[in-house]
Amino acid sequence: MSEAEEPKQLLHLVFGGELEKVDEIRFRDLEDLDIVGIYPNYAKAYAAWKAKAQASVDNAHMRYFIVHMHRLLDPETEND
Repeated sequence: MSEAEEPKQLLHLVFGGELEKVDEIRFRDLEDLDIVGIYPNYAKAYAAWKAKAQASVDNAHMRYFIVHMHRLLDPETEND
């Protein structure tokens, strides 16, 4: 597959941690954050996020997030 045919990498970071309060995004312990991974597209990041979120459903303070890293690296990127 040539470079022209390869899909553009749209990097996404999936991470989570335990929040101090359920209605605020402030983590209890930054050293205890769960860095799940970096994924080449939103679909793979979403699958990883969903698995982690479902696995932690019994802990109301645990939250996982998807960060669109490609938007930070290249702010003119329009794709998800």
